[in-house]
Amino acid sequence: MASLRKAGKSGARSYKERSQPSSRAHLGFLEKKKDYKERAEDFQRKQNTLKVLKRKALNRNPDEFYFNMVKTQKVDGVHQEKGETEPVHTEAELKLMFSQDQRYVTMKRTSELNKIERLKSNLHLMDNDTAPKNKHTVFVDTDKEVKEFDAANYFGTHPSLVNRRHNRPTLDSLKNMEIRGNLNEEDLKAVSKQKQQRYQELVKRIEREKELHVIQQKMEMKKHLMDKKEKRTKLQGETKTSAPVYRWRHKRKR
Repeated sequence: MASLRKAGKSGARSYKERSQPSSRAHLGFLEKKKDYKERAEDFQRKQNTLKVLKRKALNRNPDEFYFNMVKTQKVDGVHQEKGETEPVHTEAELKLMFSQDQRYVTMKRTSELNKIERLKSNLHLMDNDTAPKNKHTVFVDTDKEVKEFDAANYFGTHPSLVNRRHNRPTLDSLKNMEIRGNLNEEDLKAVSKQKQQRYQELVKRIEREKELHVIQQKMEMKKHLMDKKEKRTKLQGETKTSAPVYRWRHKRKR
């Protein structure tokens, strides 16, 4: 009997869904029962939602205040938070752009440090009060020589140049300079003015390097704060001269 049942199924005509007649093709797709059922369920779902909303609106207190009354606005028939916009960049793109900015600041700070070292090496910090006070000790045999000791005569230079820590020429070199050509007062003023400008430039570059260092620290801290999964505690707020201080929870590395 089972074989006859199988033979009957195999020889049976396959079921074919009725299609839209060619004369009614201009009416579009012919709706089947499954399509009607899906459409009816969707309609009933929407009707039930409207009933629930109407019931909430009837039971609502008209004198009660909700913050959404002032914080939302209707855009194209949809309520949205005021000022709420979709993010233009993803989190990975923001981190990449932030790292590029950070590399630029680091590069500029390194450039300033190199220029500061170059200026210091040229100026030798001649008039810097914070420079170490070096001493030149001369040893003599008797106390009489100590009383009669003449530093200008000992070093062979002019008395006005004894206390100079740099460029202390001898009398012979001074005579050669007079023979080659005397420096007038205007030349000395120009040299002094140029040296003063160099020191002013050095001070400005040191201040700029400090500002870039603070910016670099703040950018590094912001980069660490982008990772919202890590738990941290704020210890100190951000100021004009320092970055904020956070303490992250210690996590044991596997």
